[in-house]
Amino acid sequence: MTNGLSFTCALPDWISSVVDYDEVYESDEDKVGLANALAMGNVAHGTGGPFGAAVFDASTHRLVAPGVNLVVPALNPTAHAEIIAMAIAGAALGRYDLGDRRRQPMMLATSVEPCAMCLGAIPWSGISAVIIGARDEDARAAGFDEGDKPSDWIDRLHARDIAVTRDVLRNESVLVLTSYNRVGGENYSAATGSSS
Repeated sequence: MTNGLSFTCALPDWISSVVDYDEVYESDEDKVGLANALAMGNVAHGTGGPFGAAVFDASTHRLVAPGVNLVVPALNPTAHAEIIAMAIAGAALGRYDLGDRRRQPMMLATSVEPCAMCLGAIPWSGISAVIIGARDEDARAAGFDEGDKPSDWIDRLHARDIAVTRDVLRNESVLVLTSYNRVGGENYSAATGSSS
């Protein structure tokens, strides 16, 4: 019984000044650079946590969907940047399997390694590749709880034919995390007082 409750999650208005759906994000650096710009925009505008992500079409290298962390403004503990990007991509593409059974491979770029929840969502999304900026330990050093992930998570994604590339623009990604702390951003998690 929902008692008339519903859920919607809208991206902040400033997103349109950062994303360009016509641009070709050819390199991994271009893709993570956009994820970092989204994360930094979230920090600068005070619209959520210091995490950004984006889904790209692997063949055209064009943006399908951006995402930023909206946990606090959306009052939703699952509104992490990767989840938002994948959800918007599904709506944009009109399907839950973003890669359409690998006929249209999709890539996920994220400013920070996926937390335990986002890691779990990646195989079911149809994503074929994940490109990552900062590492789990960078997020933890900044005070965020990334959850319990298996130590061989990269191997597990590889076993599902999902490529993983780490440390792309890592220093720039770490700067976003430290900027959030510098401006007094809220760390939010029911379990430990923080989350990504």
